[in-house]
Amino acid sequence: MAFFGTNGVRGIANEYITPQLAIDVARSLGTYMGSSGVVAIGRDTRASGEMLKSAAIAGALSAGLTVIDIGICPTPSVQYYVKEYADAGIVITASHNPREYNGIKLIAGDGTELSRDGEKEIEKIYYSKEFSAAPWQKTGDLRHDDNANEYYIRGIINSVDHELIRGKKFKVVIDTGCGAGSVTLPFLLQKLGCEVMTLNGQVDGTFPWRNPEPTPDVLTELAGIVKSSGANMGVAQDGDADRAVFFDENGDFIEEEVLLAMMAKYVLERKKGPVVTPVSSSSRMLDVAKEAGVELVWTAVGSINVARKMMDTGAVFGGEGNGGLIFPEHQYCRDGAMACAKFLEIIANGQKLSELAQSVPAYFNSKTKVRADDLPKTMEKVKKEVLSKGNEVDTTDGVKVWHNDGWVLIRPSGTEPIIRIFAESKTKERADDLMKKGVELVNRSK
Repeated sequence: MAFFGTNGVRGIANEYITPQLAIDVARSLGTYMGSSGVVAIGRDTRASGEMLKSAAIAGALSAGLTVIDIGICPTPSVQYYVKEYADAGIVITASHNPREYNGIKLIAGDGTELSRDGEKEIEKIYYSKEFSAAPWQKTGDLRHDDNANEYYIRGIINSVDHELIRGKKFKVVIDTGCGAGSVTLPFLLQKLGCEVMTLNGQVDGTFPWRNPEPTPDVLTELAGIVKSSGANMGVAQDGDADRAVFFDENGDFIEEEVLLAMMAKYVLERKKGPVVTPVSSSSRMLDVAKEAGVELVWTAVGSINVARKMMDTGAVFGGEGNGGLIFPEHQYCRDGAMACAKFLEIIANGQKLSELAQSVPAYFNSKTKVRADDLPKTMEKVKKEVLSKGNEVDTTDGVKVWHNDGWVLIRPSGTEPIIRIFAESKTKERADDLMKKGVELVNRSK
């Protein structure tokens, strides 16, 4: 398996993600950068974060890099800072993974996640252990900047119609889950004139109330308060705050695929241009793009693939169906706080979130996974069979077979010996049927 997964390298802190690993990844980055340049290093709130950040700083200094320690920051805040003030970035985060995990994510000089090619180069250096070691007088310089989150908040405010939002004095309930969003989202909303009610707003790396993944089952308290307080919206973030999930004014959870299509619809009503999303996303995005008369570009799964394709195509919007929305006017990365500000702009323009959710086409999904010991061989057989039948097939990431009433996507996991099967149609029965056919196809191909 690759060292870097879909989003950086992750594992149990102090078991797999050790200080030595953090040192060596930072040394690999320094070697890749030619032992010169500035790297900004930030972390989320996990209990192991300070340990791993300190190790990454040591590794980067050893390679001769200048390091700016920016402290606890959401991942998009680190990315925003790197774009302006550094040549690369390191984020110590395991995003939405459970509390015992941590990880390391690398940021390119333009603020996007490091490219897959860049990751491969760094992976080679990491495994070779042939690190550049600066001579004693050129080991790096360590600085501190406590203003990264201020710059980030200001950037978001300047990317939305802040005067319109401020004038409405919205009431918003938020659950930052004791994660990195706790140091940004409440302050952003206050600056946008909102009355803010915050749950789990204290910085606590043990995540005492809920795990960092904001799923509806752990957000019942948030939903209840939205309803009982007459709030305009509820928002919950994951551990590093690059994603957010939303509740409408009735306290109802908005499914993430619906959320993605809602935002695409809003953006395309104001600005025409391509939209970008992974092949795993719902056909809702295709319908919204067709209605607006613009191109929808499919990519492989992973926010880095979406962001880079957006840059290539000049897209006006993009994102994934997991609460990860990307707004090019702000920056080319998933950003939960920016999504929150943009949804406030939608409400300020007179639309209730419940109404916008209803305006998006309805689909049903079905998904499962099948164990397979030889993933490449199984996928090759799957591909051969579907192509022989003359179906419309997309092989951008795995094998996606289009039918006139839905689709099924079969793609291998990047981290374990399983093949995931996703299906979608206009009825639950047909989605289940397509998913079962996908399972049969995989089992025949093993």
